[in-house]
Amino acid sequence: MLDPVHNPDWKIAQEAMRRIKPIEQVAEELGLEASEILPYGRHIAKIDQKAVRSRLENAVSGKYVDVTAITPTPLGEGKSTATIGLVQGLAKRGKRVSAAIRQPSGGPTMGMKGSAAGGGLSQCIPLTPYSLNFTGDIHAIGAAHNLAMVALTARMQHERNYDDEKLARLSGMRRLNIDPTRVSHGFVMDFCVQALRNIIIGIEGDGHRNDGFMMRSHFDITVASEVMSILSLAKDLKDLRERLGRIIVAYDRSGNPVTCQDLEVAGAMTAWLLEALKPNLIQTLEGQPVLVHTGPFGNIALGQSSIIADLVGTKLSEIHVTESGFAADMGFEKFWNIKCHLSHLVPDCAMIVATVRSLKSHGGAPVPKPGLPLPEAYMRENVGMVEKGCVNLLHHIGIVKKSGIPAVVCINKFHTDTKEEVQTIRRLCEQAGARVAVSEHWEFGGNGALEVADAVMDALAEPVHFTPLYDWETPIQQRIEIVAKEVYGASGVEYAPLALEKLASYQARPDIQDLGLCMVKTQYSLSDDPNKKGAPKGWKLFVRDALCFGGAGLICPVAGAISLMPGTGSNPAFRRIDVDTETEEVTGLF
Repeated sequence: MLDPVHNPDWKIAQEAMRRIKPIEQVAEELGLEASEILPYGRHIAKIDQKAVRSRLENAVSGKYVDVTAITPTPLGEGKSTATIGLVQGLAKRGKRVSAAIRQPSGGPTMGMKGSAAGGGLSQCIPLTPYSLNFTGDIHAIGAAHNLAMVALTARMQHERNYDDEKLARLSGMRRLNIDPTRVSHGFVMDFCVQALRNIIIGIEGDGHRNDGFMMRSHFDITVASEVMSILSLAKDLKDLRERLGRIIVAYDRSGNPVTCQDLEVAGAMTAWLLEALKPNLIQTLEGQPVLVHTGPFGNIALGQSSIIADLVGTKLSEIHVTESGFAADMGFEKFWNIKCHLSHLVPDCAMIVATVRSLKSHGGAPVPKPGLPLPEAYMRENVGMVEKGCVNLLHHIGIVKKSGIPAVVCINKFHTDTKEEVQTIRRLCEQAGARVAVSEHWEFGGNGALEVADAVMDALAEPVHFTPLYDWETPIQQRIEIVAKEVYGASGVEYAPLALEKLASYQARPDIQDLGLCMVKTQYSLSDDPNKKGAPKGWKLFVRDALCFGGAGLICPVAGAISLMPGTGSNPAFRRIDVDTETEEVTGLF
């Protein structure tokens, strides 16, 4: 294979396509039968998860590993790369192993983080279709979400234009009496478009009252859609259909929720998602199976690979490795207290990805900026800075250990890291009671991940005492305070009046014990302030708003200044992406 030090990811992926296995072979090696896959060309397939789970209902489940990380820099610390590297390393040790990762969003792919396919010699292929369009799942989620908005805005216009008699005569619909000031649903687009965070829709043109209902609205990024969270959590088609029907799009003038079922649109939304419910199958550069299902953004959404993908993977593999979004305070906490609660799967260990770069950032180095050269502090040895930054890593080890499962620290080694810097991390992790291993998967693929694969296998032999952080019957505000103090390290929680009002109304719901807590917070700090590095002390979490995702079954407190529609920066990745018009190959993806 090409040398990753001197070749970009897209060139490595293109060269690897000469040796790629037919997807039917990957499926067979995973243990799938021919009738259980639906090929999308030669290198991608969807899995008929209903058939697989029916056939393997009584089979023994394999070991279950979650991959998380420390608080990242804006460049990311290679969590997807480490996930793929671990799978390659475990395969080198003779294990039948699979991964479940999340489909990249068009926002980061065209923005600053790249495609989330991994990198170097630990990436999944085919890179281009995986990064662009894939099997259409994200497009289907966007269509289903926006269809609910079509139904809502049309209904509001018709209820404004017609009296009850004419409304019933034309459509057979009853008046929902929607309050235009309490519309919670908006539109979605899978790009980072700050210009669409706040918009006005329904501006009257020549058609006057035929041009819609004029009101404020907004766009979120598609992967933050409640529909994406539903796809992550749904166990089957029936569950998906029921959850879509419970999505709250607005409230009526009496304060009662208006749902997709009330709008009679949930069935059509389900039709859009019929194929998206099936997990996708691709492979690593070394031919191991990778299930791809649902999307990223563990800071503003659930950010988990799907329950369905993990249920399939654990039945087919000796070891199944799943990925959670961002750091342990965000992705792992939601994996621990939401996903595992609903899937009934019990993890056997978690791997925490750390880099010298991120630790230097927490130790006082200037925060690196995407698209700009790394500051000098990252290019030379500074053991003291790394040691100071390890306070963040130790905090994340503590989060995982609170769940009752073993923690394995994966030092994602860059070729610029020094022996002394790495040894400092190893010493502090071992003192904290965590296994730690250096991994050079980016540069050497599976052969570079043998040490971390061995550490994970050792951890899998340990007893597990997996325990939720809280009971779902605990009042919502109390749950928020538990997460703030026990996971983030806050001294307490402060609430804006709007957040208190909403949380009180949610707490009064009869199904409150069935609703999970999905925090919305910056990924760049344990706190709600992205500028506070390390492990801040003596601060209070500020909850300014709270959302209710009735279909997903989640209450989402919003902490700090974070938006469900990220922005595109001044040096986006799309500037470097192009197509070779002779070979039709896409260049510049990373």
